[in-house]
Amino acid sequence: MNIHILLQKFCDYLLSIKGYSKDTIRRYNFVVSGYCKIMKVSEIGLVSEDNVRELFYIGRTERKWSVNTFVVYHKTLLVFFRWCIKQGYMGKNPVIDIEKPKMEKRLPTKLNKQTALKLLEIVYNYPYDYKFLRYRNHAIFSTFIFTGLRKQELLNLKFTDIDLDNLTLFVRMGKGNKDRIIPISYNLAQTLKKYLEERKRLNKTNPELFSSLRGNVGFTANGLKKLIDQVRLSSGVKFSAHKLRHTFATLMLEGGCDIYSLSKMMGHSDIKTTTIYLSASAEHLRSQMTKHPLNDM
Repeated sequence: MNIHILLQKFCDYLLSIKGYSKDTIRRYNFVVSGYCKIMKVSEIGLVSEDNVRELFYIGRTERKWSVNTFVVYHKTLLVFFRWCIKQGYMGKNPVIDIEKPKMEKRLPTKLNKQTALKLLEIVYNYPYDYKFLRYRNHAIFSTFIFTGLRKQELLNLKFTDIDLDNLTLFVRMGKGNKDRIIPISYNLAQTLKKYLEERKRLNKTNPELFSSLRGNVGFTANGLKKLIDQVRLSSGVKFSAHKLRHTFATLMLEGGCDIYSLSKMMGHSDIKTTTIYLSASAEHLRSQMTKHPLNDM
């Protein structure tokens, strides 16, 4: 049986039955197709523990995979081959006996308060050709920094997901297919209000919150990538959309937010994921040292 045919059936199952996101489907396509291309395997009967193990060896030695990339390939192939076994196309999972390297415990990179403010100022004061871009781009970066949204979550925001009267933002079907509500600050609400007024002036009626300049359509992932590259170049600040998410988390902790509330706002399934930000924020740790009972001596 051709692996690519099986992969299509598997992805259809994940999409229609399991309800996985398109990004997850894309990852399965990329990893399984990558295995087939690197190891020159096209039929499921040719899959073996030897050539799967060789894939991971090539990945680590020749392609310089990080530990995280190794783990992603391991998990993805493990699940795909497990499905193939359940469907009767394979007898044994060739990944199950392949050991994973120990995950690196790196602290998340983030911007400090001054750099985050500088970034917002540069985005607002950039010499745009259209006023709409000034308000939209400032609203996009403010939303990242003041809510900690993931990139796709921001692009998926609908016009009806923002409640400026009650200062809330609704994230529908975020990572893990979970809905959540994030409170928004007065400053962010004012920024969004200015953008929405400009959006209305240009008669943008597309359901997405953030609109493209051309046409009545939502802002795209490719457009966001170009915008981030543009701001990175003009500001001299090295950042990504995910780094802005880390920035939100550490700034919230430094401001006194408790770890449970932050976990809910970040959309983490396990609070252990959120606790890494406790170590990432030196300011937060320093503030806790003032609570030592012997400091008053």
